[in-house]
Amino acid sequence: MKLFFGGNKAKTTPKDAIITLRENLSMLEKRETHLQAKIDNETRIARANVSSNKQAALMALKRRKMLEGQLEKLSGSRLTLEAQVMTIEGANVNLEMMKAMEKGKDAMKQIHKDLDIDKVDTTMDEIREQMDLANGISEAISQPQLFGAEIDEDELTAELEGLEQEELDKQLLNAESAPVALPHVPAQKQAQKQAQQKQAQPARKASVSEEDEDDELAELRESMRMEA
Repeated sequence: MKLFFGGNKAKTTPKDAIITLRENLSMLEKRETHLQAKIDNETRIARANVSSNKQAALMALKRRKMLEGQLEKLSGSRLTLEAQVMTIEGANVNLEMMKAMEKGKDAMKQIHKDLDIDKVDTTMDEIREQMDLANGISEAISQPQLFGAEIDEDELTAELEGLEQEELDKQLLNAESAPVALPHVPAQKQAQKQAQQKQAQPARKASVSEEDEDDELAELRESMRMEA
């Protein structure tokens, strides 16, 4: 029986099927291009003989019609192949996704094989206990130890307040006994000011005498007019 039917056939993988379908699609596209060129040629023949040789024009139209029928069938076949390619590609993507999810599931099983919720809870409780112990040790180490010397915090606070009051009293006494400082004027500036005042006094006297002379001249002119 195997001699007649060829025995067991090798399984076709999705990749092989897609390659074969794409090769057939390429062949159909080339065939469509060839048929379209022949249709265009028959159209030119019919137009060239429509007036001079109607029989030749009619035969050209008939050939064009048959070629168009073949082209339409090829277009339908190509559409079917393209649909198959898209379907196989989608199915192949889904298959690869399922394989990946299956591997992820196996990995999670392997990870969780030695784990259960009770063991996790126990581990977390132990971790919390160790953390609390570590915090307690840190707090104990950080506390200052005076090794027998007892300190009264209230007494220290009262002493500190007394020191603050003494410092405040000293500041108040210093503020009351401090002399009021007059603004300092350099000796040179004072000498210049006195010299300027001395120079101004003769000028004032000269101006006063000039004014008296002017008044006397005015009175003399007035008396002369009256005598005239």
